[in-house]
Amino acid sequence: MNGQGTGNDGGTSDGRGASEPDYGDTWVYESIVSALPGIELSNRAAVALQLGLFQVGLLLLAAVYDVWSAALAGTAAVVVAAGGSVLMLRLGTLVRSVSVSSSYRRMLFGSSVEVVLSVLAFIALVTYLFVVDPRQSSTPLLSELFGEEPPMVTIYFALLVLWDLCYRIGTSWWIAVVSLWRTVRHPADAETAATLRRVDRLNVGFAVLQLLLIPFVRSHPSLIVALTGHVLAVTVVSGLSYLIAGRSGTSST
Repeated sequence: MNGQGTGNDGGTSDGRGASEPDYGDTWVYESIVSALPGIELSNRAAVALQLGLFQVGLLLLAAVYDVWSAALAGTAAVVVAAGGSVLMLRLGTLVRSVSVSSSYRRMLFGSSVEVVLSVLAFIALVTYLFVVDPRQSSTPLLSELFGEEPPMVTIYFALLVLWDLCYRIGTSWWIAVVSLWRTVRHPADAETAATLRRVDRLNVGFAVLQLLLIPFVRSHPSLIVALTGHVLAVTVVSGLSYLIAGRSGTSST
């Protein structure tokens, strides 16, 4: 890939487009969706499938094991994760539709740093849920949601949803950092800057969507601080990228 957006514009926002992007020019999530054997999914269909499978699984487990106390919180997590998928697919289409530096595209798609950040976030969350929270709270979050002796399969499913959520959050971190770096290091023309500013707006929008989770952790200050701190950090960094790109795009006209 030469990083100049030729031949890989991704088509419309809800489809694959006429030309498939190379795997080195996609998110890990996009590569997995594209690699499903015998299945061709538009972006909308991929998100709908993710949302449907997780939500059906969540409701089925809530009914079988009578853990309806976890159903609403689980639904919020599934919705936020699906919002992250929309962000990744739409952002990938936008970035591949314009001429940007190859180093930016390699950092964004090819480095897999978002996976590393996601793993770190997931390990931190698991450590909190199974070690820190039981020591700090008289009623740990998992006990609130699943009871004192939660069925193993419900915890397995919950961790699967939480990993999906952490992956989107890690990706959001990386989008913000790389966008600010790109804006400072590689100023764009007005038309390209306008498209890339949409990337920043999408990222801030996804960060704000994560505030849906706040009501379900309101009795756990550590999680509230971590979540609101993340949202604030992404908003500030993406906001700076947005403002700088606007100025550089104006000056180049």
